Amino acid sequence: MKFQLQHTDAGCAARAGHITTDHGCIETPIFMPVGTLGSVKGVHLHEIKDEVKAQIILGNTYHLYLRPGLDVLEKAGGLHKFNGFDRPMLTDSGGFQVFSLTGIRKLSAEGCEFRSHIDGSKHFFTPEGVMDIERTIGADIMMAFDECPPGTADYQYAKKSLALTHDWLKRCEKRFNETEPKYGYSQSLFPIVQGCVYKDLRRESADFVTQFDADGYAIGGLAVGEPAPVMYEMIEVVNDILPKDRPRYLMGVGTPVNILEAIERGVDMFDCVMPTRNGRNAMLFTAEGVMNMRNAKWATDFSPVDPAGHCSADLQYSKAYLHHLFKAKELLAMQIASIHNLAFYLWLVGEARRQILNNTFVTWKAEMVERLMRRL
Repeated sequence: MKFQLQHTDAGCAARAGHITTDHGCIETPIFMPVGTLGSVKGVHLHEIKDEVKAQIILGNTYHLYLRPGLDVLEKAGGLHKFNGFDRPMLTDSGGFQVFSLTGIRKLSAEGCEFRSHIDGSKHFFTPEGVMDIERTIGADIMMAFDECPPGTADYQYAKKSLALTHDWLKRCEKRFNETEPKYGYSQSLFPIVQGCVYKDLRRESADFVTQFDADGYAIGGLAVGEPAPVMYEMIEVVNDILPKDRPRYLMGVGTPVNILEAIERGVDMFDCVMPTRNGRNAMLFTAEGVMNMRNAKWATDFSPVDPAGHCSADLQYSKAYLHHLFKAKELLAMQIASIHNLAFYLWLVGEARRQILNNTFVTWKAEMVERLMRRL
């Protein structure tokens, strides 16, 4: 993987860059739709490519390990062959899912024992094992195995958790270097910066991960319960340390406003389930604000869902029609809303890139944040 930093906005730390992988190129800043089980929920593959215009998507290590399982994925030739997506893919490490399994998981220096949310069966993830799993899945970008502490964790817990994450990273890197890709193309390993909401721990983690000279770096453990201003502060602390010539990936964040705030602070890559999850629940994100399509006010509004044309998806549906579909509980409603939201997110980061290249990001971002926060 190669990263070229093309331009930094004159008024802030926002960056435009270019990532090259064996499965294609990615223009940053970029949003990555989440394909937890190898599919983006409710959206066809051709829609992801042609209407959403996704340049890269995610797969989830924990979920793919459980279903369909490593034997199936390896026999298929990896996730690219299994789901037919021929563009870059990234896999998380399962660390966040482990965090989410509080009550049915047990951490130790060796790794994490957990029970499947599907059938209660017992499993054990080690850093080495996770590297092997991600090699088998075959994503272009792999994440190191980490622990994701809650945003409300006290200092002692966060410090102990960080030591565990750093120890696991050393083991991940060793295993990664001892093994080879399975399917004839290269893979990259991104370390993850942790440290909860504590500046000194975040600095310690950012300093620690840079010694590995990785192809890119991830910022984890944010948007997990802490206030948004604290999240932005942690991003600033970390990005002051991470190398400028490598991509920075903010994991699991977030709202359109979160994304613009993070871009302003030098983040390049994003993912979040919000566009599809909220879309399935009738919430549409637009350049003029947020719409709840179940509200009666849309029942006779025959204007297009995106009258200004900000959404890149070719969706010629009226607000009244989409309102009707949600009220009638038609599955098509969730599909249309998911495609719209994903396409809007991709439009938003694409427009951010254009503004960065023109050195106009700061002014544009201030106007957009005000509009994005409206409830229509």
